[in-house]
Amino acid sequence: MSEEGSATMSTVGIVIVAHSRPLAEGAAELGRQMGVGQVRVEPAGGDADGGLGTSVELVERAVRAADQGAGVVLIADIGSSVLTAKTFIEDLEDLEGAVGAAVFADAPLVEGVVAAASAAAGGADLASVARAATEAYDFRKTR
Repeated sequence: MSEEGSATMSTVGIVIVAHSRPLAEGAAELGRQMGVGQVRVEPAGGDADGGLGTSVELVERAVRAADQGAGVVLIADIGSSVLTAKTFIEDLEDLEGAVGAAVFADAPLVEGVVAAASAAAGGADLASVARAATEAYDFRKTR
């Protein structure tokens, strides 16, 4: 995204970590739509060969693409995707400033992406975007 205008602030980016590349890409597409073109939402799905699994390298690549300077929220599907996201965050300081701040949000995948993208598009900071994703657990589909 270009920095148009005099006081354009960067927005928080979002990375979806999932076992399946199509799942991550679909969630990212939905997130981009909810972010009304203002939020970078990047998929990190599957393993490095395109099969089911997870990859720290794919997460790093997605975080670099999503980072606009305001930080990146990682949202994962299940199991080893959570471990992969947390491992990336633990190793973040070893990247020597190549990537800005990143946090993991313990959130439902689809609802969390929607809530995070909406919050980021509204200009929320990193902690607030992560909180919006996490609070998506509270939203019921039926009452």
